[in-house]
Amino acid sequence: MNTQKLSRTDFLKTSALAMAAVLIPNLDVFASPANKNLGLQLYTLRDLLPKDLEGTLKKVAEIGYKEVEMFGYSDGKFFGKTPTEFAALLKSLGLKAPSGHYTTGNTMPNMKGTLTNDWKRAVDDAATLGQKYMVCAYLFPDERKMDDYKRHIDLFNKSAETCKAAGIQFAYHNHDFEFKEMDGKLPYDMILSGTDPKLVKMELDLYWASYAGQDPVALFKKHPGRFPLWHVKDMAKTEKREFSEVGEGSINFQRIFDAKKTAGLTHYFVEQDICKRPPLESIAISYRNLAKVSV
Repeated sequence: MNTQKLSRTDFLKTSALAMAAVLIPNLDVFASPANKNLGLQLYTLRDLLPKDLEGTLKKVAEIGYKEVEMFGYSDGKFFGKTPTEFAALLKSLGLKAPSGHYTTGNTMPNMKGTLTNDWKRAVDDAATLGQKYMVCAYLFPDERKMDDYKRHIDLFNKSAETCKAAGIQFAYHNHDFEFKEMDGKLPYDMILSGTDPKLVKMELDLYWASYAGQDPVALFKKHPGRFPLWHVKDMAKTEKREFSEVGEGSINFQRIFDAKKTAGLTHYFVEQDICKRPPLESIAISYRNLAKVSV
């Protein structure tokens, strides 16, 4: 044991860690450096954010998250705030928003801020917020026919060109339906092969890919460098294979993170579509467990 006296700086650092352990129960703060860039997809907290935006984001930062992935942008606003206002709020909490989710707009043609409606403004607002990625988050059931996917490919390439001009990378986020065969083809393979690999990257949802019987590592090896973004969510060890906190389910995250260089990983976000526990408790558990993974 070192019996030398602590310097004032060392004392303050030690006190801060001890206080953090008190304020955030069950959180191993000494493991947190491994999670220095760990992000959270804010959709997990979709019921809390409208009630107390600043208070909820503050709790996200207190848990230890440093980045958030946006959702819900519409008509120039992020959760009712202008890009400049929201950027200032994030900065005050020590958070950054490197990525955001968007939709095609095909099923909601009057909604502004989609790939098909006011996209240039959405890109400019994302740049103001500091986003480096803009992601097509979801295809609604009525836009998943074979001809739809062919149109999506053209739309993704076109949207990505607008992003590129603003210094932003476009990407596509999967669920499980892209891995269901149509006319002898997988829509996911169609998107990968039909889009420009430099313009369109992929945000791989590790849960949904695994749920569909896909091996994330095999996808990385088949398309190296194409997966800079990941959604890190776990699958319960039950017959229903429902969502669970990261580290509480069946997915071997260490194996996947060991392949991060092949994937081209730059940012990863915890997300839990449905939480059995209070959402803030769930994301704290995921944060703590991810600290045990060598990332």
